[in-house]
Amino acid sequence: MGAWGDGEPPVSRFKHQQSHASLLRDVSRSSVRLTRSGLDAIVVPAARTSPPQHLIALSVAMSVPLVVLCSRRARVEQVADRVSATFGARGLIIDVPDGYPQSWTPLTSGQAFNAVSAGRSSDLSVKRNIGLRLARMRGWKKILFVDDDISQLSPRHIERLTVQLDRNPVASMASREFPDNSVVCHARRLAGFKQDVFVSGAVLGISTYHPAVSFFPDVYNEDWFFFARPAATRSLPKIGEVRQDEYKPFADPLRARHEEFGDLVAEGMYGLFESRPGWDFEDQLHAAESPRFWQRVIDNRRSFIHETERRLSNAMNRGPANSWTMTEALKSLSHAEDQLNAISSEVCVEFIASWREDDARWRAVLRSDYSGLNERDAFDELELKTWISCGYGAEKAVRRRRHISIRPELSASG
Repeated sequence: MGAWGDGEPPVSRFKHQQSHASLLRDVSRSSVRLTRSGLDAIVVPAARTSPPQHLIALSVAMSVPLVVLCSRRARVEQVADRVSATFGARGLIIDVPDGYPQSWTPLTSGQAFNAVSAGRSSDLSVKRNIGLRLARMRGWKKILFVDDDISQLSPRHIERLTVQLDRNPVASMASREFPDNSVVCHARRLAGFKQDVFVSGAVLGISTYHPAVSFFPDVYNEDWFFFARPAATRSLPKIGEVRQDEYKPFADPLRARHEEFGDLVAEGMYGLFESRPGWDFEDQLHAAESPRFWQRVIDNRRSFIHETERRLSNAMNRGPANSWTMTEALKSLSHAEDQLNAISSEVCVEFIASWREDDARWRAVLRSDYSGLNERDAFDELELKTWISCGYGAEKAVRRRRHISIRPELSASG
């Protein structure tokens, strides 16, 4: 007999939550005696041309290296030039090539799950997993992930966050301006419904040697899966809030298709956490083994989308305000529902099973990684060939396995 008594989850009580704040432990205003918290690196998964100057300056203020994982529009040499031009900055700039050949390939990256995510293409989870393994190989105990679209992050924020890592596997922050939500939840807010924001991987401190540290699966809301265990036990620290660069969530209706599966499964899982406070993490996930539960989640999600569509349509009929934005939001919701119709309860069960198996495999990978490696050996282990060590105090760098000299007054090309 399972944790739910009769072996079935409480499907009749499932409902999408506009807020998951009850799963957080808000320490934003708690009195903490700030001391040197021992942060070892700031890690930026970059896809833009270069990380913002304020993140480079932040690494200088914290006296830690800036590790930049580059792909797409981010170019290693250009980023190295910018870091080298900043007095006191130290950088480790890494090229993550398309189709990076991971020696460990998660089951959650399979074709079946890519199909229900409408062929979603993102390397964010790959870069974050590289950052975690690199930290372990270099012997870094505390790292901070920061996305390249985040601002208003201060050294005091970082100190408070990393202090929490003395006794927690992770600690995070939330972006309320601009709201960090999925396309469907942005439409919900536009329609006049209450819609909260949750903490995310955009600013995420990690105690890399903590036994509860997980991995980032290749799915939208990969960060929610990463810190699911502390969220389930309502022990996920929230430090405060930051600002995310504004974007137009409805500009590309296909974005809603790519997000739908990850949003559905993450919301369903966190709905379970909300419904059973104080329950063991494994017992809570027992409910996710039930196709009946996921069918209820899917049906609720469909009603959730329809309700939002009705509210937006009524608002458009009352006047021209935001009519273009509302029209685009309705298109996005239509795409989200089309994708939802392609998702079965069985594939949700399969994803949760694969994610749990991947989590166990990931822990084995981390245990097998060597610790305290130098840069060259760490990158050999990670099969990354293009990287540059640069900035203040850097005596040499490696680029395509060639030694080149990088100093603050020199360019990255030597």
